[in-house]
Amino acid sequence: MTIERVPPPNYPKVEFGRRIAAFSLDFLLIWVISSLLGSNRLGIQVIQILVFAIAWLLLRVVVVYNNQGQSLGRYALDMKVLEVERGRVPDLQTLLKREAIVGLGALLLSVALNNIIRNPTAILLILPLAIDCGAAVSDTQLRQTWHDRYARTMIASSRRGYSLDLKVKRLVDSVRRNVR
Repeated sequence: MTIERVPPPNYPKVEFGRRIAAFSLDFLLIWVISSLLGSNRLGIQVIQILVFAIAWLLLRVVVVYNNQGQSLGRYALDMKVLEVERGRVPDLQTLLKREAIVGLGALLLSVALNNIIRNPTAILLILPLAIDCGAAVSDTQLRQTWHDRYARTMIASSRRGYSLDLKVKRLVDSVRRNVR
């Protein structure tokens, strides 16, 4: 008995750099908000974690569900999250499953960044997120991370967005031309 995999609809693949940049924009926004409520003490801040989790759910679940599959970072870089089988924006439950996994990795990254100066071994907290997102490197067909595979979602290019990456490239090119 063999299991046949139904090929998903053909959507434009998103480069790793753009995915990392979109995640970084979302993460930095949430991290700054949650860090403002923290203190200078060493260790894990409960209020900061609570604010991070609530902000993550709002930005990465509620906003994505209401904004055609795009968070602020994905909107800035012309990407959206879709279900693999139907090619539609995932429902709230699917988005919650997906973002709970990646949100835990982002939360650990936040704790690591807040404690890295006083405790250099905190860098090890980045490993779960690196392992989760590193799975996309081995997936040549859909470039799915583990949280994408679990929730049966994927990241696809979108025509809707701000095209921040293209605008930055144009700006860098014009600066290079003017310097020469």
